[in-house]
Amino acid sequence: MALVSVLVVSVLGSAYAGHGAASDSLQLGRSEDGRPIVAVRVGDPRGTRVLVVGCIHGSECAGIAVARALEHVHAHVDLWIVPNLNPDGYARGTRQNGRGVDLNANWSSQWQGGGRPWDVYYPGPRPFSERETRIARNLILRIRPRATIWFHQHMNLVWAWGPSSRAGRIYARVAGMRFYQRHWLPGTATNWQNHHLPRSSSFTVELPAGSLSAQQVRRQVRAVLRLAAIIARAAGRTGRIAWSQVISGVLVTATFGPGQMERRTGARQ
Repeated sequence: MALVSVLVVSVLGSAYAGHGAASDSLQLGRSEDGRPIVAVRVGDPRGTRVLVVGCIHGSECAGIAVARALEHVHAHVDLWIVPNLNPDGYARGTRQNGRGVDLNANWSSQWQGGGRPWDVYYPGPRPFSERETRIARNLILRIRPRATIWFHQHMNLVWAWGPSSRAGRIYARVAGMRFYQRHWLPGTATNWQNHHLPRSSSFTVELPAGSLSAQQVRRQVRAVLRLAAIIARAAGRTGRIAWSQVISGVLVTATFGPGQMERRTGARQ
């Protein structure tokens, strides 16, 4: 498949380019405090559509560097990039947005209320009460990405569950990160997309603490593009993702639909 071959060559060779690639920038809306939230589209509109969100928690924004680097790649992937979904939290240095809401607890799937503004995990008064989460939801429904990658910190692992586990495992392998297979938390973006777009993947990349080196940024860029290539190859002509990929020397083939729900305990995204 020519498209995939070119993409794989780009990934293994010089996918990360220092020169600007052709791109389109779209203002999606404004944050609670009036700051613009933008999406940048680069690559080939005919390629596999991947959405990358560099920052959703204002105190966990190392992923912005990856998002900015992705704006300069030359590869046959339809790449949508939201560098910063939470510009108010970023400006304040807070996890929450400008209204004291954890944006990754404000989505409708298994949403759980309680608490007050500025509590660490305050989910808001109701699902999608925040402008920022509505902006992200509307974009996902509009473009219907095959994969959405959400950057967080500081756990230094890839967190995925259910139908997104295969994509998360592939990403972790390419990025050289630990794979963490645990259920989505209530009200999170990944929880919502895995329920509402069953033929897509949505998972969390927990970057290490602090800023990223140039080498670490390149590793994440490579993982994004490699995953897109594998999704394109697995989907074939059917439009379904029938995963077939060698992982740790073992050929694994499976077709994924909506996953069964389980309760979980553990760390908080």
